[in-house]
Amino acid sequence: MSKFLILLGGDLTVTSRLKKQIAGARVLAADSGMRHAAGLGVVPELWLGDFDSTDTALAAQYKDIERQVFPVAKNMTDGELALHEAYERGATEVILAGAFGGERTDHTFLHLSMAVAQAHRGRKIFLSSGHEEATPLICGKTGFDLPEETLFSILGFETLTRLSISGAEWPLDNVTVPFGSSLTLSNRVKENLTVTLGGGAAILVASPAIDSI
Repeated sequence: MSKFLILLGGDLTVTSRLKKQIAGARVLAADSGMRHAAGLGVVPELWLGDFDSTDTALAAQYKDIERQVFPVAKNMTDGELALHEAYERGATEVILAGAFGGERTDHTFLHLSMAVAQAHRGRKIFLSSGHEEATPLICGKTGFDLPEETLFSILGFETLTRLSISGAEWPLDNVTVPFGSSLTLSNRVKENLTVTLGGGAAILVASPAIDSI
């Protein structure tokens, strides 16, 4: 198993939970995502992107890190380039840190949908801002290690079929959730949260209690 951490340019709160999740990972940084390296106590093996969001102070601080520089006019975002590079380097598990927030809603959407697409290819992938984390749902049963009372929502990218939720304040049993429905928003973990999905594409977004460090 080869776990990779990709530092993205969104918001990030450093927590003990996140530090445990990234332990032992190889690290890549995408453009301004490098600003999260110091707080997480990591040193990326590669810094890539078009560097249009990197200021001179950050560039000077990490001047010795290997770089791959791409033109601003390109067909992929810096984050997508970093994800492809991780897989080229043998990643079997990827954590996207700094995947939410920031000034670009379109990038947040891309990170969520990109993760779902990779999960449907059989790849293990996880997103986090420290405050929020997201796990793609694939067909079958998925268990979650989330503290009791964690707020969570399931976001569907299409109609979801044969969806069941156990271990939650509002369980569901073998239901169909139309695309655009709010049925699966704002639930809470009670114990041993498990989600079973028969068909469709979705991602579970959770807000575990944080202990920023």
